[in-house]
Amino acid sequence: MAYQALYRKYRPTVFSDVVGQEHITQTLKQEIIDGKLSHAYLFTGTRGTGKTTCAKILARAVNCLSHKDGNPCGECEMCRAVSEGEITDIVEIDAASNNNVDNIRELRDQIAFPPAAAKYRVYIIDEVHMLSPSAFNALLKTLEEPPSYVIFILATTEVHKLPATILSRCQRFDFRRIEPSSICERIMAVAAAEGFTVTDEAAQLIASLSDGGMRDALSALDLCASGNNMIDEDVVAKACAMAGNEYLLKLAEFIKSGDTEKALLLIDELHNSSVDMVRLLSELTNHYRNLMIVKTVKTKQKPIVCSASQLAALEKQAESYDIREIMDVLSVLQDTAPKMATGNRRAQMEMTVIRLTSPQVFTDITALERRITALEQGTVKTVPQNINSVASEVKTEVFKEKTTTVKDNEPEINEDVADDDEIPLPEAPVDDDYASDLEVSPQKPQSEPPKANTPDGVTFVAEWDKIVARLRTTCPLIAGVLMGSAAYIKGDYLLIDSKNGQFKTLVNGANSLYRDQIRKAALEVLGKTYKLGPYNKPQENETDVLAAFAQKLKNLEK
Repeated sequence: MAYQALYRKYRPTVFSDVVGQEHITQTLKQEIIDGKLSHAYLFTGTRGTGKTTCAKILARAVNCLSHKDGNPCGECEMCRAVSEGEITDIVEIDAASNNNVDNIRELRDQIAFPPAAAKYRVYIIDEVHMLSPSAFNALLKTLEEPPSYVIFILATTEVHKLPATILSRCQRFDFRRIEPSSICERIMAVAAAEGFTVTDEAAQLIASLSDGGMRDALSALDLCASGNNMIDEDVVAKACAMAGNEYLLKLAEFIKSGDTEKALLLIDELHNSSVDMVRLLSELTNHYRNLMIVKTVKTKQKPIVCSASQLAALEKQAESYDIREIMDVLSVLQDTAPKMATGNRRAQMEMTVIRLTSPQVFTDITALERRITALEQGTVKTVPQNINSVASEVKTEVFKEKTTTVKDNEPEINEDVADDDEIPLPEAPVDDDYASDLEVSPQKPQSEPPKANTPDGVTFVAEWDKIVARLRTTCPLIAGVLMGSAAYIKGDYLLIDSKNGQFKTLVNGANSLYRDQIRKAALEVLGKTYKLGPYNKPQENETDVLAAFAQKLKNLEK
């Protein structure tokens, strides 16, 4: 006798054997017991969750001569004939290959004839979403009012592709992903029946790979059982071309430490071991998803499918990660997934690892955020030898538009004024200490002049705190973005030194309300009406900032 795949050999023949879909099987059994059958059913859900299996059981049960608690008895003449394939009244149609209007018209013509032997003629249309629009139209009227002896069972994994007119004519059942614990129990039962042994860790790994599908789990078990009477984690990893948890922990460690060389060598080792790069990307994404769950879910029961030892390893590695880092890595991995469909998969995986381990190579927002996080945590291991080039690079990336510098210790006057004689504020860098909206971070306002030398003729406004305090009453929004700012007087100009990018946006806007409120508050405190302008530090101060940043990088390198 030819070998039969495990998922076919152990396919349930009664509703009671269907795993993880009790909310559906109980309803179907009760309908059969009460004799209240619908003329059309719609079974929807992810692959391998029991849609076709339940459709076949339902087709047998409605024609069973002596059903038992809603289940087909399996002993009567009709049940035996169905099992042996001798009944032509139960028709299975693959909509993927029979999706045109002519196929549906042929089906519609057949419906006119009563069943030859069974009580009901049952049509099981699998992957029904593959039907063409004209085929759906041809099916519509028949589906709405079929003969009393006809039952339709439609099955699909993509219910959103079905027309609303079809959905409204069916009794819908949504099949859920099967719980990993239920899949593990089924795997153990099948293994015991087949005479081989599966460890708990191997069963959990197979359950994780199946993504809630029993058919996928049994297919993976079938693959692992070929030539192996003892199935453990290593057997599953090799049979399914997986990287394995040990490699994933190592790769995540190299990404955390920024060790590009070791990460690339590890990928080369996995590639030479025939590990599929698409699966590796999926496993790495799932690994970081587990780290995210471990980092955020504090309850003992976590939505992770793994053994106790694996959970302990995840918890240990999660301690070294910041949640922002995990989210950034997940974002990069998710962006790589669609790129794997085209081009060189190995090259795509290597580029992704370089992006994760060496963010300084890239200038996108995610890479810059990871570099800032690394600097905040002091985890930068190496920097380029040319420190001056590093300072220049940071200056270019962080400052979107360089602020105008003070020339000859004089504030620059822009003839294109924003309002009356005011000077439009130049593009200002956004300080990470401030938020981009109203919720600004509290910071102690400056009450004394900064230590840096101010240009001749420029006076620090010691009463600036009082001006900001008045603005909190008259215009809280502008007061909020002015927290931590300072002001100087140069002739008839009140020069404002604010590092909050929102300040520039508000004051340069078409609405003069904010400018008027600042001038009014300044008049009340200083007794004089000033024109507004930006305060630009001398050129040498900017050089000192970059030099300090370069020195900081040198210290980190040590």
